[in-house]
Amino acid sequence: MADKTLFVVDVETDGPCPGTDMYSMVSVGAVRVDPTLERTFYAKLRPISRRFQAEALAVCGFSRTQTHQFEDPAIAIPRFFDWVQAESLGTPVLVSDNPAFDAAFVNYYFHRYCAHEGSPFGYSARRIGDFAAGLSRNWEDSSSWKALRGQSLSHNALEDALQNARALVTLAREHQLKLPGIF
Repeated sequence: MADKTLFVVDVETDGPCPGTDMYSMVSVGAVRVDPTLERTFYAKLRPISRRFQAEALAVCGFSRTQTHQFEDPAIAIPRFFDWVQAESLGTPVLVSDNPAFDAAFVNYYFHRYCAHEGSPFGYSARRIGDFAAGLSRNWEDSSSWKALRGQSLSHNALEDALQNARALVTLAREHQLKLPGIF
């Protein structure tokens, strides 16, 4: 495991799926899993399509007008790529509350804006709920770990990534398990 570096990632979006003429990632937050959880990345991103769902924007607390003032993804995403590369002590691994959603957007954006490199996370990700279910030896127990967050999610991508990272580290410590970068 020493050759892996875990990054807990969260995204906020203006719709359910990425892609050409689909929806946009509004913000991305990431934290490198280590004892301090102080190595973080955050960017708010300008929309890449005309499509959006007002309800999705309301969840993350931004108006469409505000999102048009955010950073150009063509600048922010290569900066995110460089940050992951610089922070990696081994193969970077994306960890998320919901990687089917978060990793889909992150992967799309890396391939769109870092086409020469693709995603530093490769094509797989880890789900915190599956880790928790395995620890409890109960397939159905994929949500109880969320109590370790300590509060409800704010839908700020960085704050949510930090809460999820703290919960993951707490879960591993409670079960005396090794996590890359922690034990």
